[in-house]
Amino acid sequence: MTAQTLRTTCNRDCPDACAILATVTDGVVTQLRGDPEHPVTRGFLCFRTSRFPEMAAMAERIGQPMIRRHGRLEPATWEMALDLIAKKLVQVRSESGPAAIFHYRSGGSLGILKHLSDLFFDQFGPCTGKVGDICSGAGEAAQMHDLGTSDSNDLFDLHNSRHIVLWGKNPVVSNIHLVPVLNEAKARGARVVLIDPIHHKSASLAEETLVPAPGRDFELAMAVARCVLDAGRVDPQAAVYCDDLPAFRSMVEQRSVGEWAHLADVTEAQARALADRFLDGPTAILVGWGMGRRQRGGAIVRALDALAAITGNLFRSGGGVSFYFRRRKAFRAFGPPVQHPRVIREPLLGHDLLAAKDPPVRVLWVTAGNPVAMLPDSATVAKAIEATEFVVVADCFMTDTARRAHVVLPVPTLLEDSDLMGAYGHHWLGESRPVVPMPRGVKHEVQIFQELARRVDLASFPQDTIDNLKRHALLDVAGQGASLESLRKDGAVRSPVADPLLFPQGRVFTPSGRVQLLTNAPPEPELLQPPNLPGASAPLWLFSNSTEKSQASQWAGKGLGERTWCIVHPDVVPGLKAGAPVRLHSASGSLAAELRLDPAQRKDVVIVPKGGHFDRGQSANVLIAARATDLGLGAAYLDCLVRIVPE
Repeated sequence: MTAQTLRTTCNRDCPDACAILATVTDGVVTQLRGDPEHPVTRGFLCFRTSRFPEMAAMAERIGQPMIRRHGRLEPATWEMALDLIAKKLVQVRSESGPAAIFHYRSGGSLGILKHLSDLFFDQFGPCTGKVGDICSGAGEAAQMHDLGTSDSNDLFDLHNSRHIVLWGKNPVVSNIHLVPVLNEAKARGARVVLIDPIHHKSASLAEETLVPAPGRDFELAMAVARCVLDAGRVDPQAAVYCDDLPAFRSMVEQRSVGEWAHLADVTEAQARALADRFLDGPTAILVGWGMGRRQRGGAIVRALDALAAITGNLFRSGGGVSFYFRRRKAFRAFGPPVQHPRVIREPLLGHDLLAAKDPPVRVLWVTAGNPVAMLPDSATVAKAIEATEFVVVADCFMTDTARRAHVVLPVPTLLEDSDLMGAYGHHWLGESRPVVPMPRGVKHEVQIFQELARRVDLASFPQDTIDNLKRHALLDVAGQGASLESLRKDGAVRSPVADPLLFPQGRVFTPSGRVQLLTNAPPEPELLQPPNLPGASAPLWLFSNSTEKSQASQWAGKGLGERTWCIVHPDVVPGLKAGAPVRLHSASGSLAAELRLDPAQRKDVVIVPKGGHFDRGQSANVLIAARATDLGLGAAYLDCLVRIVPE
């Protein structure tokens, strides 16, 4: 047996973009571990990625193209599959125009070369495009409006914080490599507070936990802002670097501290203690993405931006509002932006596909995504895809979406992929490289589109090698120590276009150079009431949360088993025991689940795991209506009420 250790970078939808050391024995990956030399990965991986070799070896792995014949997906050659796709693309463009072709790319792989799929459809059409972002749309749009960017101070600037506020963030589950940095900050004297409507493992990181009512983070932020205003402790320079400070003040002063706190379901003392943390800065806010997944998610993030600004923490080392790290900032695009003839809104994809006319969407291509499982109102998404004339899915596994395709194209897993990676949880760049060859019958997506471009006479599409395409993406930073050769030599390189402090000169990147403070409280969300069936619980706020064992709809280990589960406080379902079969009902659908009890939870919430499969009856998204956030066309996943009924 011959073993060797090879280096790659995790490309999955996670903030950490871990540097991986793969042990390969006789051509088989036998172990994955974190690279101890990477400043963020530090030698350990999450459970999901450490178990990935098992997933890559699953029998469900797609090993050759599949074409639907007589209602069934059957094996085919690459020549047959690509010839069929090319013929259909040319036919539909000729008959109905490029607007009849829709390319949907999601974040199943965050590699920069995945953007070449966009380039193909831009050059072939432009075709119908996607607009919105179901993950970070509201928060990014909020910060773009307020600050002119959505980015962060250096991750290790947290070492300079006096207080760190985990506002709706659960790093133990969804950002595990942040945990050592938080512990180091605590060892240097930082005090951590957690704000979240549900109890989770990250409470162990905090000295204090606030448990506001679901969706009332805006009101809590306003209570804190009112404390600051009443104390006369607004930063003396706030009027210089903020626009609309008088209007912001007027909005905050519409209610007293006690009234805002009551709406947030926290005590006035808790609100005042939180305000003291901001005034005793530097104080950093680490913003969880869940708050943005509400109808007023943009306003919530804007309220946090405002808190940091008026207390003087926005421009300080150890402060800031960290929602996102601009992972693509260092990379050069493969083509200019185009004007799409039509767009499909991602959070409303099922409805928009069904409503598309003149022309209807006749061809759908899915890259790095599983929309049937991952988008709101899964049943409508499934119906819309099933009604589409011709569907192509590029994936490693037979997902809920792939099962509805007319052609399925097998692509590499992270163990075989070759790409470039930025991270949305830190500023390091890395290279994804194959540690084992792709199985026979699998093609890299760049090669797929290159072969397809030749078939449809698309001479403008780049036919260069994958390495040279990587070099193109790195052109802007190659001369600053981030060339492809540097990445291969050093394993990871800190982005040379990311400064230690985001706003070192006290100016943001808005046109005026000043923070744009929000001036109006957002309206109440529109809530759809669940049916009140016999024996039903009171209405509960649904939280479909990430788990340690799943990456979106990819599950490590045994997955969810026979049915999904739900967690509630015991008083929510009196008389029912843990393990009892129940059904969750919303205004949009229902879901069978196994009951779990947790007395640490609020009595108005129910928690289910994110990423359950639709065809197995495990997807929480069957319960969630397709509705957009106030900014950024995100998905309002968390504005969903359900009742629990015993089965």
